[in-house]
Amino acid sequence: MRIIFAGTPEIATIPLQALIDSQHQIVAVYTQPDRPAGRGKKLLPSAVKALALQHHLPIEQPENFKLEEDREQLKSYQADIMVVMAYGLLLPVSVLEAPKFGCINIHVSLLPRWRGAAPVQHAILAGDTETGVTIMQMDKGLDTGAILNQQRCEITATDTSQTIYDCLEKISCELLLKTLSDIEKGTVNLVTQNNLYATYAHKIEKQHAKIAWTETSEVIDKKVRAYFPAPVAFFEWKSDLVRIWQGYPVKSASEKLPGSVIEFNKQGVTIKTSDGAYCITRLQFPGKNPLSAHEMFNAYKSKF
Repeated sequence: MRIIFAGTPEIATIPLQALIDSQHQIVAVYTQPDRPAGRGKKLLPSAVKALALQHHLPIEQPENFKLEEDREQLKSYQADIMVVMAYGLLLPVSVLEAPKFGCINIHVSLLPRWRGAAPVQHAILAGDTETGVTIMQMDKGLDTGAILNQQRCEITATDTSQTIYDCLEKISCELLLKTLSDIEKGTVNLVTQNNLYATYAHKIEKQHAKIAWTETSEVIDKKVRAYFPAPVAFFEWKSDLVRIWQGYPVKSASEKLPGSVIEFNKQGVTIKTSDGAYCITRLQFPGKNPLSAHEMFNAYKSKF
């Protein structure tokens, strides 16, 4: 098939690479315009653009599709289908209908649960026991289109967003290629989403990752796991913003106030919560590298 691929961040490079390695022809790659990044605010390409450049693929970076010339450019590629993952632009109906088989989206949740920008993080925060990948026929709504294919992935009590993404990356590639084959054969089965079961996963901002020790140990643990590897959970300690990279909830009968240190040893720093305690086994102080529990104990005895 003649395919246009649209995506921007690192996670979208996985299905793009799968398409590059397949028998399909990528006629163009659409991605967000280069953005300033780093201390020097130098313009940098997206991860998807960087991969497309490596393979000498045609690249398009419109700010949006309001200009007729951008819509006509897309039509000129005469694509059979457009595959979208984390592109970051709303596609108008004229674009959705331009390819022969329309546009399909790879979404990392079991739609209609967790429509929106951060489905994996919200699945962990909500205590879901499973998530997955949905291949969806795109329409003008936000993740509201008919379901073409789904595959599930278990969420365990120790999973982080990173480990879940690792699982979903493999699933998404396999499911995408199967779906494209089904579309070619005309054997795909569209299932309309039930809006009664829809939930929305809003974009994660840095302030969402702030830990309040008056919360339960379970809630804190979910935040630490959900916000790893980004934006990373953090708390305030003696004017420092300390990032929690890893830890686990523990039982405690301590009568200290939430936020108080109960114990600090080579296993980690244990802090009182509303219903027990939480042991931090890997943390990071501002301007420093993340430290293991043993390294923490040697470096920050006076801090805690």
